[in-house]
Amino acid sequence: MSRTLKNVFTVGAFTALSRVLGLVREMLQSRCIGAGIVQSAFTLAFAIPNMARKLFGEGALTAAFVPVFKGEVEAASLEKAGRLARAVMTMVLLMLGAVVLLAMGGLELVVTFRNELGVRNMERFMLTVRLVKTMLPYMIFICGAAFGMGVLNALGKFKASSFMPCLLNLCWIGMLGWIAFNPELRLDQRIHRVALAILVAGALQMAFMLWCMARTGVSPRLSFAGWRDEKVRLVWRNIGVAALGAGAIQINYLLDQVLAQLAAPWAAGVVGYAERLMDLPLGIIGVAFGTVLLPTFAGLFARHDLDGARDALASSVNSLLFIMIPAGVGLVVLAQEVTGVIYQGGQFDALATLRVGRALAVYSLGMGFFGFNKVLVPWFQAQNDMKTPLRVTLQTVGLNAALNILAVTLLPEEWRHVGLAASTVVCAGVACALLLRKARRLNGTLGLARCLAPLARVLVASAVMAAAIVLLRPVAAAGCGRLGARLGPVVALAALIACGLLAYGACALILMRDQICGLRLRRRRT
Repeated sequence: MSRTLKNVFTVGAFTALSRVLGLVREMLQSRCIGAGIVQSAFTLAFAIPNMARKLFGEGALTAAFVPVFKGEVEAASLEKAGRLARAVMTMVLLMLGAVVLLAMGGLELVVTFRNELGVRNMERFMLTVRLVKTMLPYMIFICGAAFGMGVLNALGKFKASSFMPCLLNLCWIGMLGWIAFNPELRLDQRIHRVALAILVAGALQMAFMLWCMARTGVSPRLSFAGWRDEKVRLVWRNIGVAALGAGAIQINYLLDQVLAQLAAPWAAGVVGYAERLMDLPLGIIGVAFGTVLLPTFAGLFARHDLDGARDALASSVNSLLFIMIPAGVGLVVLAQEVTGVIYQGGQFDALATLRVGRALAVYSLGMGFFGFNKVLVPWFQAQNDMKTPLRVTLQTVGLNAALNILAVTLLPEEWRHVGLAASTVVCAGVACALLLRKARRLNGTLGLARCLAPLARVLVASAVMAAAIVLLRPVAAAGCGRLGARLGPVVALAALIACGLLAYGACALILMRDQICGLRLRRRRT
């Protein structure tokens, strides 16, 4: 397990760098673009290539390919595994190229017959279509990059694949910086240039990952041989099942975006800003565990080491909840302050801060569920069981759609987007419960009973941390108010975060000394 934690720390460190760059990106975007109609159009347009990334990139393809590829590496040789990788990659890229061409043709028809569509807000609609057309080729680039990432992760090479998302953020930040020095640009011109920067970043990401893949001894050249191989067919069968699950999630996500557009003209952009703040700790920790555990579980199951897999699962859950729960509690308490410091300024006003802060507080309630889900899903994927996560996904998709519709129709306009966030949290909790039950049916006891006592201690320490922040908030506001409207909130937030960390750390040393010492010992052994 020490090797797993070392890889988690590696992935977490590079992911943290990416998330920090993403935070800088969001700060610039909120000031250059705002949280209005233009940002909502961009959020909806960017959801489409993101959907392809999760369907055929980091989602279904990685989940279906990594266990089979890892099994070939363990049982056969790297050369044979490389042939499998080339055959699958060639088929995926050809398929995506055809999809992009068909989609571009369809969008041209939409533009041609736009007057017959009866769209209420034609300006926003045409801007969305233009952004989608610009970013569609990004689907090919990011899925090619994600494929290379899967190969590297399966071989235990996590540094390059963890650094890869930084390239997108660097290109994005560079473009926003250029926009900041050209204030005469209209908002629609600004957002189109951001879309172009994303396209360039995708090409760089794919080139970088394929180069790293070649350095490991797996050539990334296209190959039309081996398409009928049984292992290739197994990958595609698993992709089909996993894509149905990922597709259901993405259709649900697009439905959320459409319902957000109906909830209020600004709601989609506001929800997107809140999600990205919530993704900061989730991306660093949850994604790191999910990335490392898939090849780890796959290797253990390939060697028929079920006890080792149970130990890895329990240890990962303990470590993940030790960080995710206090992070979620801290964001609940400090949602308004965090939103104001990061986003407010320029096109992003105080009302937008209030709206985003409300959604962020609700999203953060589900931080533990989101992280736990990222540990449970690889458990099934590593056993080539794609159907169980699919069934759970389909069950929660229906629930999420129903709750979202109720939120949009029953809540006041200023609270509808909060209802959308609450629906996501409820569905994440239900998904975790269903996955746990099905995992026990598949493999018997999972050994997670040992996590109950540490979880209770984490909850107590997090409650103490929240109380300390609430009590010290008036003192920090009064003490830092003299520093001015810009510097004061920043210093106050930093002080509250520091006090919260001290309170949680003190409680952790008292209540969880053995857990912390065990974690330090495992790190030293690496």
